[in-house]
Amino acid sequence: MAGTLQPASYSPVRSTISVMAGQAGTDRWVMTGGIVLTGGCYLVTAAGLTGVRAAARALLAVAGLAGIGIAASPEPARGATPRHLAWTMLGAVTIAVWPAFAARRAAPRSLILGGCGSAAVTAVFVALLGWLLAETRDGSVLGLAERLTISIQTCWPFIVAVALRRTRRPRPGLATGGSGAVTDGATARARARGRRQDR
Repeated sequence: MAGTLQPASYSPVRSTISVMAGQAGTDRWVMTGGIVLTGGCYLVTAAGLTGVRAAARALLAVAGLAGIGIAASPEPARGATPRHLAWTMLGAVTIAVWPAFAARRAAPRSLILGGCGSAAVTAVFVALLGWLLAETRDGSVLGLAERLTISIQTCWPFIVAVALRRTRRPRPGLATGGSGAVTDGATARARARGRRQDR
């Protein structure tokens, strides 16, 4: 949406989203609000994602604060301020290594939350970050690299949350008895019928 408000000279393939939120951007409040919203979502997710280690939640919170810091220090019309670059690098590096810290050691765990799965995702994130950094050196597709990297990385905490929810669900055919022990579903139904017959 913010891209449609920019002048025709703006290219989403070559220019970053920081340009839209910068002092030279048209209706920059739209992109600034989007960045703040993303940072806020990171903070809320970090608070509620109790299924991962405390270090992973802390890193996600740092990434959220970095996003808000980026929005609070917009780019000037020319160049970039050291504060904006510092917040940007902090957020980019933090969210790139976050999957490694989100790995679960205890069972049950899904494939993407295991050691190998988390390592593979982290490698992809670091590779995307490397591509993005390479494009900052007069690259022709900097905007594309940034958008692709951010889109994939922003979705990952949600995917982790869904994976954690699925691992917490009881397996079909199993029921939990009053004492907390896991009982086969058929056995539980047989016991219920027996209790009805005794009455």
